Amino acid sequence: MARYTGPKARINRRLGTLLYETAGATRALDRRNTPPGMHVRGRRPSNYGLALMEKQKIKHYYGLGERQLRRYFENAGRKSGNTGEQLLLMCESRLDNVVRRVGFTKTRPQARQGIGHGHFCVNGLKVDKPGYLLRAGDIVEVRGRENLKNLYRGVIANSPSDGLDWVSFDSEGLRATVLSLPGPVDISLPVDANSVVEFLSR
Repeated sequence: MARYTGPKARINRRLGTLLYETAGATRALDRRNTPPGMHVRGRRPSNYGLALMEKQKIKHYYGLGERQLRRYFENAGRKSGNTGEQLLLMCESRLDNVVRRVGFTKTRPQARQGIGHGHFCVNGLKVDKPGYLLRAGDIVEVRGRENLKNLYRGVIANSPSDGLDWVSFDSEGLRATVLSLPGPVDISLPVDANSVVEFLSR
């Protein structure tokens, strides 16, 4: 999506999920897990409102714009199987998501920034598109500049990895190898994908 620069704690509280992982946004959700605002606590959202919230979760969590999400949705609809599941699996295969989940960075916005600045290579070639979709056999590594390697070694030491079954991570060599495409159990965002599919199909 066009880079969101507003208060991240508000998004976490409004959607009731840890979408932005900065320290302040995490504390805000832990402290008050109700939506922000004075008059929203007694208001129950409609079915349309609930589906819209599920769609917003995907957009904020994976950093997608509306057009990009709809393009993913169209591509997922051409694949066999559940469309909502295929949509989320495409999002999980994004380069910025893998960079975050293996522990190169602490948050997805940090991953997108590092990729945009050309800090990472895929199969030996510099990639600066956070939405690059990885395939089985792809190797993601930090470019061979010593200052970048020192930077990411420091981050890895203080950033827990999600321990992905479908990605092998070498923290010493600063290299992640995609062993296979992610499956349904590898989806990290708790979201009702079927309601999002219904919403996008209107």
